[in-house]
Amino acid sequence: MLSVEKVNAGYGKFHVLFDVTTYIESKKMTVIVGPNGSGKSTFLKTIFGLTTVYSGKVLLEGEDITGMPPHRVARKGIAYLPQVGNVFLNLTVKENLLMASYTLSEDETRDRLEEVLSYYPLLKRYYNRKADTLSGGERQLLAMAMAMMRRPKVMLFDEPTANLAPKIALEVLKEIARLRDEHGITVVLVEQNAKRALECGDKAVLFVGGRVAFEGLCHELLNHPELSTLYLGLSR
Repeated sequence: MLSVEKVNAGYGKFHVLFDVTTYIESKKMTVIVGPNGSGKSTFLKTIFGLTTVYSGKVLLEGEDITGMPPHRVARKGIAYLPQVGNVFLNLTVKENLLMASYTLSEDETRDRLEEVLSYYPLLKRYYNRKADTLSGGERQLLAMAMAMMRRPKVMLFDEPTANLAPKIALEVLKEIARLRDEHGITVVLVEQNAKRALECGDKAVLFVGGRVAFEGLCHELLNHPELSTLYLGLSR
């Protein structure tokens, strides 16, 4: 689905990613883990066109999207859900969903609203409530629902469980896995809760110092005697 080839990227002159090469498999969950400041979030932003790419390529189904502006990347079928600011707090649930459908026709909007609300019945109950009255977990569901209005091929999640209670965080991860399992959406997940995320995911990519230090199956990284302890803080 996505190929990243020898990418060097950052913000202006601030170089963050160094010769990053990896691939994202279609309809699978790729989990991006690593220490703080290792380039995980920058990797997602580079795919979505939010960084300066000095060299290398980002390909979506073989098409070069390197440096393409985010609104065009979104129209190609990639949804990006940042850690914060992923919903409009001063708008209702209904208004947030309508904002996400601005490129759709009236008929498409109506059909997709019905589809999304059947998938997330909790949001139907809160339809006319402002987003700032929702809990952290409920806001993440709303952000997912907004992305689903556009029927994306790929969803990029940046720390979706940050600041959530452990029980709620687990529920959010289960919902993300459900997007893969029930809708066939390709998921790229940056997550600090490495153990939980790797237990849900298919492929793991470990970033250290802006470089790929490991790439393989999630269970291989979970069971790696050195990497899991040194970089993920998992006890053996």
